[in-house]
Amino acid sequence: MRLLSFAVAAIMLLLVSCGKDDNNTSDCTGVTPTYTADIAAIYNASCATTGCHAGSFPAEGIDLSSYTAAKSQSLNNDDVLKSIKHSSGVKAMPQGAPKLSDDKIKLIECWIKNGAPQ
Repeated sequence: MRLLSFAVAAIMLLLVSCGKDDNNTSDCTGVTPTYTADIAAIYNASCATTGCHAGSFPAEGIDLSSYTAAKSQSLNNDDVLKSIKHSSGVKAMPQGAPKLSDDKIKLIECWIKNGAPQ
């Protein structure tokens, strides 16, 4: 009986730890960022640079250089936010640079959750 209890506890711990990255979401209560006021500056400085997610041939086909493109990519591609959050299973972004600050990540996440307003 003791072995069974241990096995059940170990399985539960494993299941809880596996989903940790994807369930770590920001509380967006009262946080209503817009592309123009908040997101454009972050994307333009860290993502939509030449050779990355801008230009004629953006990396991975992900263009973050305009409102229309950034909205489409951010709402329709879960990997954009996962990459910014450095979640497992995706390439961490921005590539070759430090992870964005928690405040910037929260703005992006809340912008996406709110439907990516302009």
